[in-house]
Amino acid sequence: MIDIRTVAEVRAAEDVQFARLPAGALMQRAATGLSVAVLGILSSVRGSVVGAEVVLLVGAGNNGGDALWAGAMLARRGCRVQAVCLSDTPHAAGTAALRTAGGRILRWRDDEQEARPAVSQADVVVDGIVGIGGTGALRAEAAALVASATDGDAIIVAVDVPSGVDADTGVVAGDAVMADVTVTFGALKAGLVVAPGALRSGTVRLVDIGLEFAEAAEAHVLEAVDVAAWVTEPAPDAYKYRRGVVGVAAGSAAYPGASLLTTGAARHANVGMVRILDRADGVAALVVGSFPDIVKDGSDPSDQTRVDVWACGPGFPGDRLDSVTVAAVLASSVPVVLDAGALAIAAEEPDVRASIADRWRRGLLTVLTPHEGEFERLMPGALAASGGRLAAARAAASQWGAVIVLKGPGTVIASPDGGAFVDVEGSADLGCAGSGDVLTGVIAAVLSGAWADGRRTSANLAEAVAAGAWLHGAAGRIAAEHAPVTATDVASAVPAAIRLARFGDPTPDGSS
Repeated sequence: MIDIRTVAEVRAAEDVQFARLPAGALMQRAATGLSVAVLGILSSVRGSVVGAEVVLLVGAGNNGGDALWAGAMLARRGCRVQAVCLSDTPHAAGTAALRTAGGRILRWRDDEQEARPAVSQADVVVDGIVGIGGTGALRAEAAALVASATDGDAIIVAVDVPSGVDADTGVVAGDAVMADVTVTFGALKAGLVVAPGALRSGTVRLVDIGLEFAEAAEAHVLEAVDVAAWVTEPAPDAYKYRRGVVGVAAGSAAYPGASLLTTGAARHANVGMVRILDRADGVAALVVGSFPDIVKDGSDPSDQTRVDVWACGPGFPGDRLDSVTVAAVLASSVPVVLDAGALAIAAEEPDVRASIADRWRRGLLTVLTPHEGEFERLMPGALAASGGRLAAARAAASQWGAVIVLKGPGTVIASPDGGAFVDVEGSADLGCAGSGDVLTGVIAAVLSGAWADGRRTSANLAEAVAAGAWLHGAAGRIAAEHAPVTATDVASAVPAAIRLARFGDPTPDGSS
């Protein structure tokens, strides 16, 4: 599990190290990590680092100092390094080191005509304009230099965070660097994994520079080993009811496919049984006809004591039957995942919102899985006003008393207790019709295993939700390895995603 840290936390941890270490030692660690990353890129792309053209974009602060010191290290390895400085007073020691190593210093204000072709012809451009303390839009000169770099063919490597991206929120207020790689120091920052900043960060590489943090992190990114703990292999004495049972209330005469996708995904996701709520509209019979292992039951959800988690809402057009179904599912005494049509009902009906809040007070989890349009209905104006997707999801979780899964690039999973996860496994391949229905089924399945296993604290269940999001993302990547995908392909790839989490390889025999 990778911790996400705020700028304030990073600054405080740096201050502790500044007091312990010789002057400049922390910057040397960062610069070394940066130079190693650039050398690796050059070796991969060019086959050799000698003679490679590297241009540094340098601001006035320590971020520019990191770039200058790394540039000096690269120059000593045979790279041709030029620094384009936006400030008349770039980091003094870094500037001296680069000059001593044979690098050149250009001033954008004075040497623009020389700097532009240098940037456009570079093999690698290192963005050291603004660091993690930067907020708001880039100044005009910085924006012009960034545009020059973007117009070229160089691989762009951002130092700590792409200039123009808010490190804490991922908000991009104007022009910003579009990095291919971001080398970040000490800790992962939210702005690198939450859109829109995540879309400008490229591949993120974390360099350990020895920072220590006094408090536990409140946000995390799950790794495969973390997810494996939520989809373990069955115990020798396991049977279907001990492995988790998912109840599905989904689909309608208008949208029967949603029930098939939710049910199909859940049955692939390491559970003992999936049951479909028979709403006398023909959907349950369709599902059982497609999946003979599914059990249909028309009794009240609160009376279905075998069910560990309910997945509700995909394919609901929002009629009276749907409202009754949502209310009935929320009256059960197990976790509930609401998606699609159920979210619209929750947004419109105060009684449903009150029921969700009451469930949280009674220790029962409800999960809401909105995309941005649905989130706007649940929390009007919150995305625009709250300072980014992470803050907005946390605000919604607190107000609703539910775990919020705000879908999109860097899906945010936020709990009412303040904890959060950001999923980085998902990709644009998941942007297909029915993908959200698959996600609902997978999350419900992982939650059912946790519930059946007795892992029922709010922290446990929020992590299980994040594990479900990871599996959904991994399934999308696996399904897209050789061709464009549909939601059915994603659902079918869930077992391979579980193998990936458990064993590090999506194929049973380890073949490619």
